[in-house]
Amino acid sequence: MPAIDVQLSQLDQLKQFTKVVADTGDFASMKEFAPQDATTNPSLILKAAGMSGYAHLVDKAIKDAGSNASLPQIIDRLLVTFGLEILAIVPGRVSSEVDARLSFDREATMAKAKSIIDLYAKAGIGRERVLIKIASTWEGIQAATQLQKEGINCNLTLLFSFAQAVACAEGGIKLVSPFVGRILDWHKKNAGKDFIGADDPGVKSVTEIYTYYKRFGYKTEVMGASFRNKGEILELAGCDLLTIAPTLLAELKTAHEPVPRKLDPAKAATARIEKVSFDEKSFRFALNEDAMATEKTAEGIRLFSADIVKLEQLIAQKRH
Repeated sequence: MPAIDVQLSQLDQLKQFTKVVADTGDFASMKEFAPQDATTNPSLILKAAGMSGYAHLVDKAIKDAGSNASLPQIIDRLLVTFGLEILAIVPGRVSSEVDARLSFDREATMAKAKSIIDLYAKAGIGRERVLIKIASTWEGIQAATQLQKEGINCNLTLLFSFAQAVACAEGGIKLVSPFVGRILDWHKKNAGKDFIGADDPGVKSVTEIYTYYKRFGYKTEVMGASFRNKGEILELAGCDLLTIAPTLLAELKTAHEPVPRKLDPAKAATARIEKVSFDEKSFRFALNEDAMATEKTAEGIRLFSADIVKLEQLIAQKRH
């Protein structure tokens, strides 16, 4: 393992063994922290779309979509308009999200994903630079499994359980986004206490998924997401990717303490764990048995769906 240069910021140290992704729709933050990739969701796009500095992009999406376009078509255009701006900043990939209201509709999810990919293609962006974000429902995972076979890379989001992660790996999904902070939120509320360091349930979840993938040779990338504090990020140093909000990126950039690697593929390869598999029935039962994952997946879909509705309302107002 190479010696760690403690003169480097914690952010630069982290980048030595983990791809850092910007969890924001704000272009200025991306330029400041120079992430490899960027990820967005309806909530982040809604926040950005409401800012005066980005109003021109909303107007552009409405104009480019045409006067006969439906609101969902304009939303797709808006996501891609933001995505194109992001790809002009980051060297890697952007994640663009399928409408959360389609989370239980395999066919509609696939159609929406292809529509988004087509919009990027028309703008000259190849599939290798786009990840389609889909909720980790059974239907979403099955849609993504088929999309991957057709050369469309997917990012399975709202992932809270081991069963979801295993099903994604078996489906050959490109990338998964376990939600560290939201897992912590649930356990703090239910246990009535805080969890720190390696005891953080969100950290434990990502560590388990990472170890399982590396132990059994799955190519699916693990991207920890939804962090509540810097400590969670440092505990997952070495994860394939970590998507981090600007406030926490700033904390990492201004700190210089050593960042030791916590997750390592060589160590994971020797883990004494058993391989498991899920069909639809066992997947649904396993998810149902996990109260945290059931509640947080459902809550996440509701929140993203609500923000899509708000985006549609914002666009409807601008069209008139």
